[in-house]
Amino acid sequence: MKAVGYKIPSPITDEASLFDIELETPTATGHDILVEVKAVSVNPVDYKVRRSTPPQGDAWKVIGWDAAGIVRAVGPDVTLFQPGDEVFYAGSITRSGTNAEFHLVDERIVGKKPTSLDWAEAAALPLTALTGWEAFFDRLDVSKAVPGAAPAILIIGGAGGVGSIAVQIARQTTNLTVIATASRPETRQWVASLGAHHVIDHSKPLAAEVAVLGIGSPAFVFSTTHTEKHVDQIAELIAPQGRFALIDDPKTFDIMLFKRKAVSIHHELMFTRPIYGTPDLGEQGRILNEVSRLVDEGKIRSTLTERLSPINAANLKKAHALIERGTAIGKVVLEGF
Repeated sequence: MKAVGYKIPSPITDEASLFDIELETPTATGHDILVEVKAVSVNPVDYKVRRSTPPQGDAWKVIGWDAAGIVRAVGPDVTLFQPGDEVFYAGSITRSGTNAEFHLVDERIVGKKPTSLDWAEAAALPLTALTGWEAFFDRLDVSKAVPGAAPAILIIGGAGGVGSIAVQIARQTTNLTVIATASRPETRQWVASLGAHHVIDHSKPLAAEVAVLGIGSPAFVFSTTHTEKHVDQIAELIAPQGRFALIDDPKTFDIMLFKRKAVSIHHELMFTRPIYGTPDLGEQGRILNEVSRLVDEGKIRSTLTERLSPINAANLKKAHALIERGTAIGKVVLEGF
């Protein structure tokens, strides 16, 4: 089968960063399904792993964690899918990735592809939707009010991959006032089109930007990017006893800023359930099926903004470079081998 991989962690500008390769098609066992990959999207985790993680031994390292495709074979323990089913998923960071014609994934973390979307539109969603959903309902517990706080959530980085779907999930599944940040005219317009009640500028002090809205101190903050730049402002603007979740990797983080307000801090990593095989592993399949339903009901739209074809090393290099610049709106998706 065709695939894209590397043997030496490298900058994307290096020739060795990604290669077109041929690998043997894997066999489905246990709870695994074998998926013929039709489209993949690129996330920051892709370039972070590519830059830092070597393969084991002499094997090729194949990355990629978002995919949409068709089930072609199932392991003996599979009960949720059968050959011919159309699916989408984000996979596990501990296994070989989706930048391959055929891919093995545990059925329990897979959802039924939205019927109203094409392959590329569907592939844009799984990793970011899982991240946003888990952040809201498993980490921040947004259904539980914070006494005295404004029933509102601030989403920092509203135009990025996670922010773009998080704004929609917050609007469609909660009664919270959704405040999202964006700094350029095109990103502000994009975030507003996704349903944010308010769009504020993260290039300015966030506490003052929120105060001008006149709604009070938000109960919840979800930071998707550049947390270390905003941590002082988050501590100032969030309500006492508020809840704060982040997904990036700040080099510095002064947790003591939040002690006086008894703010709880939550890390969200959607790979945690697959990494540890937690007892609630199947929750990810349930979440993706719920996202699929909301899409097909017209309540959530794909965050796809750019398509590249085919899925090969050259186009993946373009996509990685674009995501690494940190200015992409929505999601970049590759389709077809």
